[in-house]
Amino acid sequence: MGRYRFVLSSGTKLGSSVSTVFEQRAADVADPDAGLSPAELAAKYGLTISGRRPSLIEYSRQLWQRRFFIGAYATAKLMVQYSSSKLGQVWQVLTPLLNAAVYFLIFDLLLHISKGIPDYIPYLCTGVFVFNFTQAAVLSGTRSISDNLGLIRALHFPRATLPIAFTVNQLQQLIVSMGVLGVIVLVSGLPVTMNWLLIIPILLLQATFNAGLAMFMARIGAKTSDMAQLMPFIIRTWMYLSGVFWAVNSVADKLPHWAGTLIEANPALIYIELMRYALMDSVPASSLPHHVWIMAVAWAVIGGLGGYVFFWKAEEEYGRG
Repeated sequence: MGRYRFVLSSGTKLGSSVSTVFEQRAADVADPDAGLSPAELAAKYGLTISGRRPSLIEYSRQLWQRRFFIGAYATAKLMVQYSSSKLGQVWQVLTPLLNAAVYFLIFDLLLHISKGIPDYIPYLCTGVFVFNFTQAAVLSGTRSISDNLGLIRALHFPRATLPIAFTVNQLQQLIVSMGVLGVIVLVSGLPVTMNWLLIIPILLLQATFNAGLAMFMARIGAKTSDMAQLMPFIIRTWMYLSGVFWAVNSVADKLPHWAGTLIEANPALIYIELMRYALMDSVPASSLPHHVWIMAVAWAVIGGLGGYVFFWKAEEEYGRG
C-alpha cells in the first residue's frame, strides 16, 4: 500500500506541475505583454517620449513632408503682410526702391562715394535689393519662434518649418523686386547677357545661406528675447561693411592684407558682388573677390547646414518655459 500511496502522491504532484505550466502558457497567450516594463511596452508599440527630439535624419524627413505647408505658410504671410495698407502688395517694390533712393541721396549726391563706379544707380539698387533679402530673413528668423508660441504649443511639427518659411517668404518678395531691378538695369542702358542665367544659382545659394542663418538666430532669439531688439543695429553695421554703397576693390586694396581678406570673405558682400556681375556687364570678373564662387558655395553649405544642425539640437526646448 505504501508503494501505491507514493505513486499516487507523485502523480498528483506531476499533474499539479503540468497544470501550472499550462495555466502560465494560457496566461501568456491571453496577455502577451505580461511582464514587460512600461519602457519595453512603449518601445514595442512605437511610442516615444512627448517632445523628444528625433534623429537628424528623421527630423529632415518630417520637414520634407511639410514642404507644401512651408510654401503655403510663406505665401499666406506675404498676402497678409500688406493687407492693411491701401497700396497693398505694391509695397514689396516700393520699400527697396525708397531705400535705394535714400541711399542714393546720401552716398551719391551728398558724399559722392559713387566716383569711379560706373552705372551707380543699378549698382546701388542691386546691393540694396540683395542685402535686404538677407536682412529681412535674419530679422524675421530671429522672431520666428518667440512670435509663434501659440502655434508651437498647440501643434506638433518640426520647428524649423517657421524660420525656413519666413526665408521663403522673403525670397518670394525678392523675386518680385528682381523684376523691377531688371527694368532699372535695362533703363540704365545695360544689355541683357548670358550672365543673367547666373541669377538662379546665386539666389539659391543665398537663400540656403539665409535659411541657415535664420535658423541659427531663431534658436538664439527663442532663448534671448532682447536679441530681437539688438539685431537691427547689428544688421545695419553689417550692411555698411558689405559693399552695398561702395566698390570692394577700391576699399580692400587700401587696407592691411588680413583686413582686406576679411572684407572679401563677407558672405553678404559675396552674394551682392555675384549678382552685380550677373546683371551688369560693366562689372568685370576681375573686380570680384578671389575664389568668389567657391566662397559662395562654402558659405551656403556652412551657413545652411550649420544653422540647421544648431537649430535641431534645441528642438525639444522651443515653446517651453
